[in-house]
Amino acid sequence: MTRWLALSLGLTLAAWLVWGYVFWQPDILAEKVPMHWDINMKPDRFADRDGAVIEMALFPGIMLAMVLLTLVLPWLSPKNFKVDSFRNVFHYVMALVVMLMGYVGALVLWAALPDHSMPIRGFLGPFFLFFALMGNVMGKVQRNFWMGVRTPWTLASETVWTRTHRLAAWLWVVVGVLGFVAVLAGAPLWLCFGCLIVAALYPVLYSLIIYKKLERQGKV
Repeated sequence: MTRWLALSLGLTLAAWLVWGYVFWQPDILAEKVPMHWDINMKPDRFADRDGAVIEMALFPGIMLAMVLLTLVLPWLSPKNFKVDSFRNVFHYVMALVVMLMGYVGALVLWAALPDHSMPIRGFLGPFFLFFALMGNVMGKVQRNFWMGVRTPWTLASETVWTRTHRLAAWLWVVVGVLGFVAVLAGAPLWLCFGCLIVAALYPVLYSLIIYKKLERQGKV
């Protein structure tokens, strides 16, 4: 077991313990609990305490699902697309997802307490940090069906996969770090997310461009 898998297990257990406490002590929550926020991060749907507690199980549930996928997906991987060669990185990225879900769940619980609200930039900023941390290891991800920039062109060519993930690695780190700082500094949120979407989608286009270039050269 890698340290990242152990961390995922520990965080998931902690999340379920916290949820269990709230389940047995729902009176710690506000009478009307905000459960959804609009694009401006204003609450637009509320639930009573009992309903809110049930909905909050979504976050530890996702965390548990990610732990199970961490264990199952390597076994499901077909030959020549195994994750064994980058298993530690695989566990690291899955742990990032677990941590992000745990963090979001904690903020939802925080906003559910009396006289508390959702910290808008505290909620959005870590998504950019998650992007940067994930990008930091993208260059180490080998061809597989579960993780990375998986397009028809990266899966068809080792060269395209490698070049695309090298691009994604530095692009995601730069955009993630700058976006994180920009969100906390008060930059317009629509602009920050626009840059994030472009950074997420550009490697897909890049993989097509590189594949077609290599195809014209007779290298694929």
